[in-house]
Amino acid sequence: MLNSILNGKNLILGSGSPRRSFFLQELGLDFEIRLKETEEIYPEHLKKEKISEFLSVEKAKPFKNELKENEILITADTIVWHKDRALGKPKNKDEAFQMLRSLSNNSHKVISSVAITTLENQIVLSDSTKVTFKKLTEKEINFYIDNYQPFDKAGAYGIQEWIGLIGVTEIEGSYFNVMGFPVQKFYETLSQF
Repeated sequence: MLNSILNGKNLILGSGSPRRSFFLQELGLDFEIRLKETEEIYPEHLKKEKISEFLSVEKAKPFKNELKENEILITADTIVWHKDRALGKPKNKDEAFQMLRSLSNNSHKVISSVAITTLENQIVLSDSTKVTFKKLTEKEINFYIDNYQPFDKAGAYGIQEWIGLIGVTEIEGSYFNVMGFPVQKFYETLSQF
């Protein structure tokens, strides 16, 4: 359906995330993947969605000089906001363990932002979902880290994986947003193109 609305526009996903690719496929979109290296660094004064919005826009910048008139670029970022700070991707097992222990028996927000960029225009959208974990045991945390290697995920977990199945007790908002892409808001925004 979106392909007919986009009418001849080429969609580019500027992300190597298999989950984001899956969502675009499920929406029935034709797209290509183009990757550019960007550092996920942001000004320290930014909070909550301002961080993920800033990073999704930063990820679009390396593409700016090569975008063609008929192309739409999609870049995205997800953070976990917990105890007044952003949890990004863990660098190692220790960091992953500390993040998950902090999330245990607690609620946090998962914030995903998407930048939709063309030659003339850029729209940035964000969504926030509240997630609550049960009290996780050290054994559960270590099992998850050892078997799922969540080093490419903000907050050191994927809700669709084992830890989400056994640990998440409540969710308020979009499940898919927690997976890293606010699909419904993206669909609505792209429908207006």
